[in-house]
Amino acid sequence: MTTAATDFVRATSDGDDRLVSADDLLSALQARCGGAMPGTIAVPALLELVRKARRFGLKLARPISAQDGVDSITAWAEVEPLAAPTQGGCSIMLRHWQTRPLPPEDVDVAALRRLEIDRELAQFHARLDARQCVLTAEAEAADLAELSGAMQDGIGQPWTTFVTVEGASDQQALHWRLLDGAPVKVPGSQRNWRAGLVPIPATGEQSGGDQSGGDQPGGEPGGFELYLTPDAPLGQTPAPNGEVAPRSTEARLIGRDVAPVLRQPIARIIANAETIRTKMAGPLADEYSAYAADIAAAGQHLLALIDDLTDLEVVESEHFSTAPDQIDLADVARRAAGILGVRAREQGIIVDPPHADEALPAVAEFRRVLQVLLNLLGNAIRYAPTNSQVWVRLEQKGTAAQVIVADQGPGLSDEQQARLFEKFERLGRSGDGGSGLGLYISRKLARAMGGDLTVESAPGQGARFILSVPAAPSTATG
Repeated sequence: MTTAATDFVRATSDGDDRLVSADDLLSALQARCGGAMPGTIAVPALLELVRKARRFGLKLARPISAQDGVDSITAWAEVEPLAAPTQGGCSIMLRHWQTRPLPPEDVDVAALRRLEIDRELAQFHARLDARQCVLTAEAEAADLAELSGAMQDGIGQPWTTFVTVEGASDQQALHWRLLDGAPVKVPGSQRNWRAGLVPIPATGEQSGGDQSGGDQPGGEPGGFELYLTPDAPLGQTPAPNGEVAPRSTEARLIGRDVAPVLRQPIARIIANAETIRTKMAGPLADEYSAYAADIAAAGQHLLALIDDLTDLEVVESEHFSTAPDQIDLADVARRAAGILGVRAREQGIIVDPPHADEALPAVAEFRRVLQVLLNLLGNAIRYAPTNSQVWVRLEQKGTAAQVIVADQGPGLSDEQQARLFEKFERLGRSGDGGSGLGLYISRKLARAMGGDLTVESAPGQGARFILSVPAAPSTATG
């Protein structure tokens, strides 16, 4: 049942976004969300609105919502920065405050979500009939080739014939519920695996998205979906003599095996950490919300590192090449500036892109040029001082079309410039989550497109990174 709307709720925050005074409804919600009085605003949507209003010095208004683990609260929030003597605080007005009980958790929906995640992580899928006999089999990992081949040659046999189910004898017939989630050993693989069995309703039974199958009164599944999920990514395996067998250069570890396996669980960690950080799952003390924010940030750094290592593997491949096409460097530069514009404004940095009427035709791969410019602009925004500017300019020199990214940062010495484009070089920086691969990869990409990436700088005078690619033939000059 929805409670009657409250006309208004008043509150005040200080320059550190702490709630210093509030009417009873908001102070009680603050406590239920793990906050204190005075203390940092514990309602994520309200905290975000207050921060933006204080940062931009504007009165802002928008609907907000919150949850305290029991109820869902909605209100129209109006936040206005206070005068200077209050040291940057804000006046908060919440209108039309409404409280609704949260609906009970849908167990079936949660179970289906977990099932979809497990399916994405699985590296082997098979279809079984109602007796759990194999109909089809498909493997996605190299160490499952033996299993896949044996199942395809043994269509019609029980799937348990081809694996070892831990804790079960060869003669023991197990119900599918006992096999769902069971640990199994796979011939030809040194990894541990977990089986998943999803019942498929018999023909004619109502499905409607419900895959419980055997849960129907008096009914039995018409078949099953079998998937196997590993406990670790596929890596190097010991050779018979105990030494590590080398991997072929055509089946590298990062891009083909590790990256897809790692991205999904890390993405799940980030999503769960963000849920905890924003307290959507219920009340939480501020320090634990901060821990969750650190976990999410670390997860983002890990994903960025995986992407860098994957790109490194690609650009160092013997057969790596780009797909050149005629592009407009000005358009690519404006797109890159637009993508990173919000991040720059949050750090008080102005990005000045090429004007809308500027154009510079070139021959290069659009995706790779955008990747390089995002790296250059991201570095400039990350290390430039607050309230500075980053310029993106265009030039044509003979047969080369150039994009120049210039900043007002601390600049680079000659010795630093000599090391800047080396692999894993971070010039002594620590704690920023960088891998030291971005500029190395960017120069590799530029040279693969027939151009180059260089830098001009001096201590205290900022830096100018120059991306050169071939100019379009009709615009190249002698």
